[in-house]
Amino acid sequence: MDKILEGLVSSSHPLPLKRVIVRRVVESAETPLSQAQCRAMFALSTRLVLQGPDPFQRQVGRQVLEAYGRYHRAEFEAFFNRGLVLGLLQRGYGELSNRDPAILDYIQAGLRLIMSCPSVLELFELLQVEALRLVCERPAPPLCARLCQLLGDFPQCLPRGRKLSLAFCQQLVRSIAHFQSQGSREAELRLYVSQVTQVSGLLRSVWKAEPDTLLPSLQELFAVISAADTSFEPSVALASLVQHIPLQMITVLIRSLTTDPNVKDASMTQALCRMIDWLSWPLAQHVETWVIALLKGLAAVQKFTILIDVTLLKIELVFNRLWFPLVRPGALAVLSHMLLSFQHSPEAFHLIVPHVVSLVHSFKRDGLPSSTAFLMQFTELIHCMMYHYSGFPELYEPILEAVKDMPKPTEEKIKLILSQSAWTSQSSSLPSCLSRLSGKSETGKTGLINLGNTCYMNSVIQALFMATDFRRHVLSLNLNGCNSLMRKLQHLFAFLAHTQREAYAPRIFFEASRPPWFTPRSQQDCSEYLRFLLDRLHEEERTLKALSSAKNSESITNEESQSPEAVHKAQVFAEAPCMGSEERTLIEKMFGGKLKTMICCLNCKSMSQKEEAFTDLSLAFCPPTSLEDVGPKCMEHSEVKDDYMVQTNTLTTSPAGETPLSNLEVNGGCDTVMNEGATKDFSTEPNSENTTNSELSKVQDNRDVSQRLVGRNTLSVTDLLNYFLAPEILSGDNKYYCEKCASLQNAEKTMQIIEEPEYLILTLLRFSYDPKCHIRRKILDNVSLPLVLELPVKRATSPLAVVSGGWSAGVEISDIGENLAKKLKPSGADEVTCPQLVPYVLSSVVVHSGVSSESGHYYSYARNVTGSGPSGLCHQSTALSLVSPQDKLLTEDSPCTIVENDLDAEMPREWFLFNDSRVTFTSFQSVQKITSRFPKDTAYVLFYKKQNSTCGFNTSSANGLWVNGDPPLQKDLMDAITKDNKLYLQEQELSARTQALQAASASCSFRPNGFDDNDPPGSCGPTGGGGGGGFSTVGRLVF
Repeated sequence: MDKILEGLVSSSHPLPLKRVIVRRVVESAETPLSQAQCRAMFALSTRLVLQGPDPFQRQVGRQVLEAYGRYHRAEFEAFFNRGLVLGLLQRGYGELSNRDPAILDYIQAGLRLIMSCPSVLELFELLQVEALRLVCERPAPPLCARLCQLLGDFPQCLPRGRKLSLAFCQQLVRSIAHFQSQGSREAELRLYVSQVTQVSGLLRSVWKAEPDTLLPSLQELFAVISAADTSFEPSVALASLVQHIPLQMITVLIRSLTTDPNVKDASMTQALCRMIDWLSWPLAQHVETWVIALLKGLAAVQKFTILIDVTLLKIELVFNRLWFPLVRPGALAVLSHMLLSFQHSPEAFHLIVPHVVSLVHSFKRDGLPSSTAFLMQFTELIHCMMYHYSGFPELYEPILEAVKDMPKPTEEKIKLILSQSAWTSQSSSLPSCLSRLSGKSETGKTGLINLGNTCYMNSVIQALFMATDFRRHVLSLNLNGCNSLMRKLQHLFAFLAHTQREAYAPRIFFEASRPPWFTPRSQQDCSEYLRFLLDRLHEEERTLKALSSAKNSESITNEESQSPEAVHKAQVFAEAPCMGSEERTLIEKMFGGKLKTMICCLNCKSMSQKEEAFTDLSLAFCPPTSLEDVGPKCMEHSEVKDDYMVQTNTLTTSPAGETPLSNLEVNGGCDTVMNEGATKDFSTEPNSENTTNSELSKVQDNRDVSQRLVGRNTLSVTDLLNYFLAPEILSGDNKYYCEKCASLQNAEKTMQIIEEPEYLILTLLRFSYDPKCHIRRKILDNVSLPLVLELPVKRATSPLAVVSGGWSAGVEISDIGENLAKKLKPSGADEVTCPQLVPYVLSSVVVHSGVSSESGHYYSYARNVTGSGPSGLCHQSTALSLVSPQDKLLTEDSPCTIVENDLDAEMPREWFLFNDSRVTFTSFQSVQKITSRFPKDTAYVLFYKKQNSTCGFNTSSANGLWVNGDPPLQKDLMDAITKDNKLYLQEQELSARTQALQAASASCSFRPNGFDDNDPPGSCGPTGGGGGGGFSTVGRLVF
C-alpha cells in the first residue's frame, strides 16, 4: 500500500484523480495490517509531511498519518518513540533543519494520536528539556511561536520545577528581545505581530499558573532593556509583555526599581528610553501606564537628571507616534505627562513646536470623531504649555491661528493641571522611608525665605505680587541692561511666578530695598517698609523719565555727559506700556490717589483747601462710642514731628467719663505713628481695652474683657474710614489762622477723596506710644474686614487750581514746623462736587502677630483679583459701602456678612496664606477669624482692588500672545529662571541620593503643612515662618 501511495502522489495523473485514490487509501486504514505494513505507512506519511515538495503531498501525508495512527495506535506508539522525537528536535529530518517549524507541527500531530498511550509521559519529559534548550538557542519568531503553540496545547511539556520553570520564562523573555520582523509589507507585519502575541500569551499562562516566576521574569526584562551593550538593541516586541503584568503591581515594582541602589543612572536611562520606544508596538496595552508610572517614580526620588535626559532625547519620537492612529492614545498620554512635568525649561516643548501646526491640520482633515477627540486633548495640552512658557510670539502665533476654533481651557484649569503635573509634586509614589525636599505646594505659589527677621518684607512683597495688574505692569517693562530697583523687583516677581522652588531667597532685592535706617536682622514695621519701597520706585522712575526728557531735548548741551545706563533706564521707563500720555509713574498709576483737605473758618465762613497725593491711608482707631454717633472731632493741640503731623488729645462728642481707645488721628507719614499725648490707664473704663500693661500673660484676659464690653460694636474698616473722613473742629491751641480775619479762629477741617487709586492701601494704626515705658504698644482690637466696600469719591465738576503738596508716601503736610493754617490759601467759593461710590474688593491682608512693633511676625493673606475683579462680587444693594460720616453706620444686621459668606462658599481655595516659605490654601473666613482665634494676630495693612477697572492689561492683546494672564518674560529673565530651575533639580537629586543612603537608619517624621486652631500661623523664631528653619529645611519631612 505504501508503494502504491508513493507512486500515486509523485505521478503526473490529474489532481482530482489523485484525490479520489488518496481517499480510498485513507479509508483502507480500517483494515487490519501487519506491523511492517503499518510502519511503512507511518514512514511514508512522515516523509511526505516533512519533505513533501508541494502542499498536496504534505496534506496527503497528514491525512494518512492521522488515519493509520488512529486505527493502529499501538503500532504508531512504537513508531513515534523517544528516539524519533529526539532525533527530529536535535538533528532534523533529512535535509530539513531541526529549527524548521514543520518539525514541531509533526510532533504536535503525533502527540495528539498517542495522548491515551502510556509512552506519552516519556515524551512529555523529553519535551520539557528540549523546550528549554530551544528557547536558549534564541529561536526565530516563527519557530518560537510554533513551540509556544505546542506548549500551550500540551502544558505537560512545559519545564517543571521552580528552577526550570523560572529559567524557561527568563530565556523566553530574552528570546523575544531578539525578535526581528523579516518583512515590511502589511501581511508580513501582521504575521509577525501574531507570532509575538503567541509567545507573550504563553508567558502570561505560565505567570498565571506559577506566580513566583513573574517577578524574576520582569527582572530579566529590565536587565535586557537596561543593558548598555550598543551592539544589541532589544526588540520592541518586548512591549507585548507589558499588557500581561497586573496593574496592581505598578506601585511595588516602580518603588523597588527606583530605590534600588544597584541600578545605575545609565541603566535606568537606557531602560526608560527603550520603554518609550515600545509605544510603537501595536495592540500592546498599558505601555503608557507603565512609562508614566516610571517617570513619576523617578520624579518622586528626585532623579531629575534621568528625566531631563530622557525627555529631551525621546520627546520628538513620542510626538511622531501621534501620526499613527493605532498607537495614538498611548503616545498622547506619555507626551502630555512629559511636557507638563518638564516645567523648569521650555526646551522640551520647543522641540515639538515646529511640528504642531501640521499635526493639527492633519487631525482636522481626518474629520473622524476619534481624531476630533484627540485634537481637543492635544489642544488643551498645547495651551497649557504656551501658558507656562509665554514670551515666544514668533513660535506661538502659527499655533494659535491653527487652534483658534478649538475650545480653550480656563486659566484655573491650566494652573491646576500644571500644579499637579510638576516633577516636584510627584509625591504619591514616594517610599515612606525616604524624605524629600518639598517642591511647590499644591497652591502653585512660591514662598519667600526668611533671611533673618525679614518677614516684614516678605509679607509686603507677596501682597504686591498678588496685586495682579501691578505685577503684570512690572513684568511687561523692558528693563534689559538696567540695574534699577524696578529691575530687581521685576526679577523677583518673575522668579515668584516661574521658579520650581518651594521658596525663593530674595537676598538681592532685600539689600537694594532695605531702608538705610533699618537694622539688619531685626524686626521692622512692614508699613514703613512698604511706603519706603513705593516712594523709592516712584522717585526712581520720575528721575529716569526726567533724564530721558533731557536726553531728547536739543536745548540741553551736556547730554553727552549722561551715563549710557542712566539714559537706557530713562528710555525704558519712558516707553513703559502703562504710561500713555499722562506722564504718571507706575506707582502713581497703580497706588496713587488724591485727598483734598478743606478748612472753613467758623467766624467768617471763608474756605481754604489743598490737594495732596497719597499711596496709602493710615487709619486711626476711633472710640467705641463713635460707632453710634460720628460727630465733629475737636482738635485742641497738634505736634508736627519727623515729616508727619500727629494730632493728639482728640475729643469726641461722647458721654462723660468715657475715653477713646486711641487718642490719635494721623494723616500719613513715613513711620508708624505714635500717640505723643498723655496716656491713661484704661483698665477701669467700661469701653476700652488695657493695652498699656506690659505683661504678655494678660493679653488674652484683656482680649476677653474687651470683647465682652464692646462686642456689640466691633470695629470694621468702614468705621475707621468714616472716622478718618469725619469733620474736625480746630480750637484751643490748634486754632486756625484765618487770613481774612487776620487772627486765630475756630475752624472746621474736612477731608475728601477726590481721586481714587487702582489699589487702595489701608494701614491700621495699631501701635501707640507708651511714655511710661517708652515703647510702642499694640492695639489688639479686632477689626472686621469687608470683602466688598464702596469708597466715597467726590470729584470736582470744574477744573481746580491745584496747590500741590508734593509726592508723599502717605498723607502728610510737607512743610515742617509751619502752622497748618498758613499753608492753606483761600480758595473762594465752594465747588460743586459729585459724590460717587467706587466699588473695591479685598485683595490682600498683611497680619502682624505679636504685641509690639519691635517684635512678632508678619504674614499675609491674598488672592488673585484682576481688573474687573471676581465676577459677582459687586452687588449695589448688599455691598458694604462707606457712607458719609453723618449717615447711619452699618450695624450687625447688615446683609454684607451673609454676602461675604456666600461668596467665600462659592469660591473655595481662592485665598492663599503666605507665611514666609510656606504657602497654603485658606479661606476668607480664616482671614476674618484670625484675631478671634489668635488674639495677638491682627490685620495691619490692607490692599483693596478697584472693580471694573480699565487700567488692567488686556490679556488678549500684546500681539495676541499673552496666553497666560501675565505678560511674556524677557529672554534674559527666562534664561535665568531656566538655569536656576535646573540647579534646583540637581540640588534635590543630590539631596535625595544622600538621604537614600541613610534610608535604612533614618526615621520618618510628619508635620502638616499648615497650622491648627491651637497654634498661630508662625513667628520669626528658629522654627517659625521659614526663617532659620521650618518646612523647607532638610530636617523637616513633608510627604
